[in-house]
Amino acid sequence: MEYDLLVVGGGVNGAGIARDAAGRGLSVLLVEQNDLASATSSASTKLVHGGLRYLEYYEFRLVREALEERETLLTMAPHIIWPLRFVLPHAHATRPAWLVRLGLFLYDHLGGRKRLPGSRGLSLTGAPEGASLKTQYRKAFVYSDCWVDDARLVALNAIDASERGAVIETRTKLVAAHRVSDGWEARLKTQDGGERQVRARAIVNAAGPWVSEVLSGGLNVTTGSGARLIKGSHIVVPRLFEGDQAYMLQNPDRRIVFAIPYEDRFTLIGTTDVAWDAPPGPARIDAAEVDYLCDSINRYFDRQLTPADVVWSYAGVRPLFDDKADSASAVTRDYVLEVDAAEGHAPVLSVFGGKITTYRRLADHALEKLAEFFPQAGPSWTRGAVLPGGDLPDLDRAALARALRAEHPFLPEDLAFRLARSYGTRARRILAGAKSLSDLGEDFGAGLRAAEVDYLVAHEWARTAEDILYRRSKLGLHLPPGGAERLEAYLAGKTTTEAPRPAPLSAEA
Repeated sequence: MEYDLLVVGGGVNGAGIARDAAGRGLSVLLVEQNDLASATSSASTKLVHGGLRYLEYYEFRLVREALEERETLLTMAPHIIWPLRFVLPHAHATRPAWLVRLGLFLYDHLGGRKRLPGSRGLSLTGAPEGASLKTQYRKAFVYSDCWVDDARLVALNAIDASERGAVIETRTKLVAAHRVSDGWEARLKTQDGGERQVRARAIVNAAGPWVSEVLSGGLNVTTGSGARLIKGSHIVVPRLFEGDQAYMLQNPDRRIVFAIPYEDRFTLIGTTDVAWDAPPGPARIDAAEVDYLCDSINRYFDRQLTPADVVWSYAGVRPLFDDKADSASAVTRDYVLEVDAAEGHAPVLSVFGGKITTYRRLADHALEKLAEFFPQAGPSWTRGAVLPGGDLPDLDRAALARALRAEHPFLPEDLAFRLARSYGTRARRILAGAKSLSDLGEDFGAGLRAAEVDYLVAHEWARTAEDILYRRSKLGLHLPPGGAERLEAYLAGKTTTEAPRPAPLSAEA
């Protein structure tokens, strides 16, 4: 098999690059050693944001690009991205009020804000936003950013890439590759032990925490750049406060922690920044991180947390570009794209760093870097091109949920809204032909039924209960006892083993 581009890594950057390249007419194969978004890209704080604190490190280019992308992504995927207001209680011991005002002024104007409301001051006395905070916090600032379902963003990019001709193969690892006369010859291995050879004119190394390992091990390429691995951990607790607002909390060490409404019944708290010295791989939160996050909340909120309140946690290893900064918090969140094509050899482009908010621009820049090797590639196209299911009139998820109930009156309101929020207009593909809830098949709990599971297996590369319950959704937090086991048994009974090929672009829901 021969391709223009072999993309290694099924996180947001790899999926975004595969989508962009396929849309330019290049033949693309993406391989991911586990599930899509199974590492860093599902372990974020779930924000599309400019990075207010990055202004302190003079990362003006990164913040400007991220702020510009914030509203671009909102219009591309309004079903999985939506505006969120952040309350920043003023703490005299950290940053003076004038410095916060200056930062928010820059934040409001640096990126050409259009849809999101600007920042303002807020008296917490008597305000709903102050009801759950300690009385010592009397003033706050309020500003806007966006929430994103990070793992679904990856899946939607992979779906769009596939529908534009890319081949997406999960649970497939690049074992090794070497240069040949007209490109690369790569050896791939699936989790069931099968191996095969493919050829590609170029390789994109978007392996996230494994980026250096792929370069030096799989590709035998030496580079002066490297990734600095930083673990970020989050905890989820029962809902801490009323309202749709989130909180940005300043700590005495000058780090910030977010407290964000999560899955209706919970609050998401994070993140930490801890150096990761072990080989890349699965990460877990440790007791010191749990204590740190609880202390951050207890400093501001009346309700005091202990580790016993944590109902779920997750951790991920972020592959930041190693800029030799002294502390983990100070390491740049900007990205670096490095092309190795010495002496006319076939190119490999490696992605160091990056963040979810800038993934589309990163992909665009990656294709610019490779343009000289692919003169036949089409022009830049992704700005304004909606992701699957994102064609919502007026970006209104609630209106779509109402339409789904009108078309299928048997749908409970909460299920209609969840389907609209997760799949956008493609929810109609799950509901097609159903006249009653029973027509949607076996009920695993929390509104998850066989029709949705079948859709995820056929169109989103889901294979296990974990893929479905904690990446394609967060229903694992809501499922009753025994639901996950029944889902795993249902998946084991399915006979589909091929990588799915979603319906062509012309197909209607």
